[in-house]
Amino acid sequence: MSEKEEVARSVEVSVAFHGERCIHSRNCVIDRPDVFVPNVKGEWNHPDRATADEVLEIAHNCPSGAIQCSRSDGSALEQAPVVNTVRVRENGPLAFRGELTVAGEAKGMRATLCRCGLSQRKPYCDSSHVAAGFEATGEPATEPSEALATRNGPLNVAPQRNGPLHVTGNVEIISGTGRTVDRVTDAYLCRCGHSSHKPFCDGTHAKIGFQAP
Repeated sequence: MSEKEEVARSVEVSVAFHGERCIHSRNCVIDRPDVFVPNVKGEWNHPDRATADEVLEIAHNCPSGAIQCSRSDGSALEQAPVVNTVRVRENGPLAFRGELTVAGEAKGMRATLCRCGLSQRKPYCDSSHVAAGFEATGEPATEPSEALATRNGPLNVAPQRNGPLHVTGNVEIISGTGRTVDRVTDAYLCRCGHSSHKPFCDGTHAKIGFQAP
């Protein structure tokens, strides 16, 4: 997927907004409506109204990774998390946090990926689950797992053609309430919306003829 970005800069920070990844969680416009001004024509992104640390906090609260920030000289402002996670959203997408590569491209530290099978912007969520009334628990059963020797590092998500998300790297799968569901280094996560073992793939995509790049 080719992504467009809008970039706004202040003396301290550069903010890139990727509209095609936005799931309209509205954290940005609720937390700092002076920086991200809702429902206006023209310029709406004003990083000059906040410090670099405040802008970074806004970025951290954006689950989809639509908001990315760096220092004005291009150097890194946001650092990789100490623990890589995939949070299972109730009736919604999979929210990844880590040093992400998605479909072979570096994608920053955050992304929300479709698990209902209906997004028009796969592998990313576009909120189609809401209109479709998708139902899938955010509190899947806890799987037996050992503590990972390393909890961070690169996290690769490779969407399989007409199949699941193949996730490799150290990652903890977390329920919506913060409970650890599983700890894995290699897993296949459902994105057709029909697995009976969500968030994991159980091969149902092949039976129903799921199609996705």
